Amino acid sequence: MTGRQLLLIESNTTGTGRQFAQRAAEAGLRPVLLAADPGRYPYAAEDGLRTVTVDTADPAALWRAVRELARTAPVAGVLSSSEYFVATAAEVADRLGLPGPSAEAVRACRDKARQRRLLDDAGVPVPGYKDVGGVQQAVAVASVLGLPVVVKPVQGSGSLGVRLCTTLRQVADHAGELLAAGVNERGLAAPSRILVESYLSGREFSVEVVGGRAVAVVAKHVGPPPVFVETGHDLPAALPAEQHEALTACAEHAVRALGLGWGAAHVELRLDRGTPRVIEVNPRLAGGMIPELVRHAYGIDLVAAQVRAAVGEPVEPERSGEAGASIRFLTADADGVLGTAEATGTAVSRARAIPGVVDAALYRAPGSAVAPAEDFRGRLGHVITTAPDADRSAALADEALDRLATALLPAPAAAATEPAILKEAA
Repeated sequence: MTGRQLLLIESNTTGTGRQFAQRAAEAGLRPVLLAADPGRYPYAAEDGLRTVTVDTADPAALWRAVRELARTAPVAGVLSSSEYFVATAAEVADRLGLPGPSAEAVRACRDKARQRRLLDDAGVPVPGYKDVGGVQQAVAVASVLGLPVVVKPVQGSGSLGVRLCTTLRQVADHAGELLAAGVNERGLAAPSRILVESYLSGREFSVEVVGGRAVAVVAKHVGPPPVFVETGHDLPAALPAEQHEALTACAEHAVRALGLGWGAAHVELRLDRGTPRVIEVNPRLAGGMIPELVRHAYGIDLVAAQVRAAVGEPVEPERSGEAGASIRFLTADADGVLGTAEATGTAVSRARAIPGVVDAALYRAPGSAVAPAEDFRGRLGHVITTAPDADRSAALADEALDRLATALLPAPAAAATEPAILKEAA
């Protein structure tokens, strides 16, 4: 018999997926990744993580694999760092009699239209909204709400498919594109409904919640419309005390209204003329490397806290520090290419040389073609900084990003060709 196992059902491809396995091992647990294609997650092979290949979208097949694992060693907990499998992990944990969130609450939360209705009914401020199943309905709703509107899938993450529409033609085009998609980027069946909602132009924030209690308020940086790519975060958010309190109170209210008191929740909000409005609640740990910022700024390890919650240990995150931490993501302004291995290596080294930079990385190989980001998949790299306060960490992050951006080059011009000259035969 081996030690107690922590089952990880699928993963996100960057950030916390690897960290969940690492924290489990540090806690004396044996992490096991169950995935339809373990090769999707390179860190698993790099770290020697045990993997089980199984169709995670097939409940019966997944349960057979879980039961087989349970015969070899006790299963202490079940988690997923993937937005698409948090409800699946909750269902498996419940069947095993292990701690976890309500699977039904997670499913309701992941459906953004159901989530909106639950929040609205509970008195949590949200944008104007309506879910629709047809293009003409989307256009009609946009006409009632007033342009501009945001059109997006009712399920998803990472800003995938989220678009600001300023004309009814744009609404029709984007709604048609979303409704025509039979599957999402994970190959899972996509709902035949979309969400149309009023656009809020105020500043955007996230509140990180653990066990129903807010532990951090993060200021977001978002790229230019019509897409909503997150390009950076600063912690703590520089806000007057009353706005900070309003954001945390609204986020905690939203989590309670959705029945998500267990474990981590990531709540995204905008300040709309001073009033916090919930954009969406994610029943999982934050992405975008936010847990790393919380760890650097406050000494709170959100990944380790989620692992403890999964195995039934007390989770009461307390700050052991008070500093600033920032991240900036590298994105391309235009079509281009990453430089040579020497050029990209120099860019990363120069970014890391700035005092206060704790991490700098590029995600793609030298020579890769790049284009402006449409969602999180278009991010090319990141820098993370720490400093005594958020203003200083933000300034350092901007400086480091400028250095990392020297790895980007314009797209090579197409080779010139001269027209052939036809000559008559003599």
